Amino acid sequence: MSRTTATVAASLPDHWEELVTTALLGTDRRTPPGVAPGPQAPSALLDAAAAATVRRRAGLRPARPAERLRPAPEDPRPPLPPAAARRLAALLADRPGASAGGRRGAAPDLMELLPQWLQAANARGYTAPPQALPALLDAARGRTDLRPAALRFAGPRALWLARLNPDWRFALRAAPGGGPSAPDLHDPRGIRRLWQKGLFAERVTLLTALRSRDAAAARALLEETWATERAEDRLMFLDSLRAGLGPDDEAFLERALADRSRNVRATAAELLSALPASALAARMATRAAACVAVDRTRDVPAIVVEAPHECDAAMERDGVVTKAPAGRGERSWWLGQLVEAAPLGTWPARLGGRTPEEIVALPVADGWQGELHAAWSRAAVRQRDAKWSRALLGEPSAPEAGGPGAVSLAERARLLATLDGGERAAWVAGFIERHGLSEAFQLLGVCAVPWAPPLGRAVVDALNIARDAGSYPWSFSGVMGLAERCLDPSEASRLDALLALPDEPEDAAPGAGSYWSEAFRRLVTTLRLRGAMLAELAPEEPAS
Repeated sequence: MSRTTATVAASLPDHWEELVTTALLGTDRRTPPGVAPGPQAPSALLDAAAAATVRRRAGLRPARPAERLRPAPEDPRPPLPPAAARRLAALLADRPGASAGGRRGAAPDLMELLPQWLQAANARGYTAPPQALPALLDAARGRTDLRPAALRFAGPRALWLARLNPDWRFALRAAPGGGPSAPDLHDPRGIRRLWQKGLFAERVTLLTALRSRDAAAARALLEETWATERAEDRLMFLDSLRAGLGPDDEAFLERALADRSRNVRATAAELLSALPASALAARMATRAAACVAVDRTRDVPAIVVEAPHECDAAMERDGVVTKAPAGRGERSWWLGQLVEAAPLGTWPARLGGRTPEEIVALPVADGWQGELHAAWSRAAVRQRDAKWSRALLGEPSAPEAGGPGAVSLAERARLLATLDGGERAAWVAGFIERHGLSEAFQLLGVCAVPWAPPLGRAVVDALNIARDAGSYPWSFSGVMGLAERCLDPSEASRLDALLALPDEPEDAAPGAGSYWSEAFRRLVTTLRLRGAMLAELAPEEPAS
């Protein structure tokens, strides 16, 4: 287009109908407005039509310019090493798909390694590469288990992006739990401004971060606005008091027992029962002790139980739920709640000065053992009492440890979580050696990663025994998946001997040998990949 033609076309009005009429009649008979007849008229008409077409397709009228977007906040953390950044991109790009026959093949499942990678990157204090943030937020959107670690790694830029894309709004509601996006805790005015005007996620982050630094200041901040908060927000804010919970929180929690929300009342009662010296714990101890005693008139002393006959208003205020779930008797339901909320220190004095091990070993009359031991298990978990946990767990080699017993496997898993990592791993290793892997899945899930050497050896040995016995291989796929994520990467070289295709016994499941070989190849490959991932995240040595 010549400069003259462009100037003419720009000056023409956007009257589409008139342009169409001119084109139909021809520029010899009718020229566009503002254009003199002559050789330039056809070109001016076409240019005007092109400009009008663009305007019509855009479909927008000129408007005032929007406010310029503010830049994303800076993230002061160090960047990832280049190899780790490439690894992150590969993990985020992986899309698992079912292979033929439902078999996973020998290739590692990269998305299952992403949580561990994020944990390691956060532990080393790295920041996420800006170009990886969209894929990281998409992954966290699809998997809620990824969100805390992913948002912590993404940092303040995640919230900035979430305000621009509705698909990522979960980041504004989630609670990252501190990290680089936490507020400046040395700025009282900024803290108060953020608490009063911040988004919910920012307020939870503020409360959590402040609680870890100054529990009293966090509680005072919460008390200021407590009466005006929504019930669901009060519940989340109250839950943040679990960190650093202490006697100074009792007065606030006692007031929360009168909250209009049942869930808030229940959470306040739970927190108070975790304070053995609280008034609520004392009230629960009195009620529970009235229901449980030792009958010394029998040939063998036994625990006898008299469950409460009613749930009065005082019990309900202290968090006892009146209505029992379907299939549960009301009296046993009330008893379990009382015993669960009573301090465990109540029982040695109440039951003849016996130790927790001796109390647990006592027979319980009239079929109350399951209810009583289950309530003690919940109390041990709530009060983080390792001594009672050991007593209720018993010896891992005991025959009853492998069956339902008085304490279920799910309850045992929660009890194990109160022990330190080494003791936990040793107990589960003993359980596997005595009872095998079929019942161990829940227990393995609470063991620290990477598994301690005794536990790792017990799992691998049990898998090897199952393979040599020709066991149905797919029943161990869950344990094999855990092993891929939890075995120490240094175990990879010890597993090379298991990669060969084994001889199949006559009664083995069809194709079991090839499945086991494939599964062990995937295990070894995944362990070596995890080892490489951790090495890539190690800080680079400065050049000498």
